[in-house]
Amino acid sequence: MSASQCALRSEPSPEALARPGSAATAVAAAHAEAAHPAGLWYTSHHAWLVVWLQRKMGCPHGAADLAQDTFLRVLAARGIEQVAEPRAFLTTLAKRVLFSHWRRRELEQAYLQALAGSPQATAPSAEDLALMHEALLAIDQRLAGLPGKVRQAFLLHRIDELTHVQIAREMGVSVASVERYVKQAYLHCCRQDADAP
Repeated sequence: MSASQCALRSEPSPEALARPGSAATAVAAAHAEAAHPAGLWYTSHHAWLVVWLQRKMGCPHGAADLAQDTFLRVLAARGIEQVAEPRAFLTTLAKRVLFSHWRRRELEQAYLQALAGSPQATAPSAEDLALMHEALLAIDQRLAGLPGKVRQAFLLHRIDELTHVQIAREMGVSVASVERYVKQAYLHCCRQDADAP
């Protein structure tokens, strides 16, 4: 979210919503603590996490959104009862959420730049843009667990249709490494297909 988009929103700031003593905070705290041990983390560290993310992003509303995504990951995490340093754990999760957010934004920007360079006659409709955007996000989500070089080699092979030799030259690695990266990405995708309901 850009700074101008953040300035246009008229909701109260995340800090105001997380003010100790507010009725909303008290109700949320009671429900959260009763439902899951992460509720205590939420009431104790949410405001801090929003401020930390805001310093990284420069946008209070985007920071609030990413803080919520971080706490969703906390809810999905196992064994959080044994975590001795909640803020360190939250920082690690928040960094992952933030990197995922930045990667998704870079992907969207690259796609929009590619569209800007295409002739108007071949530019896709708004519906096609939405479908392509959804497909790009699905691809990004599917490849999210892969190391950067593996993901890059796979995308160069599948999207840019480069040969293994061309990919090796572009990435500055051996052809054997490229073959291993592409195979690893295919296996990762196959495992996800097998795990799907």
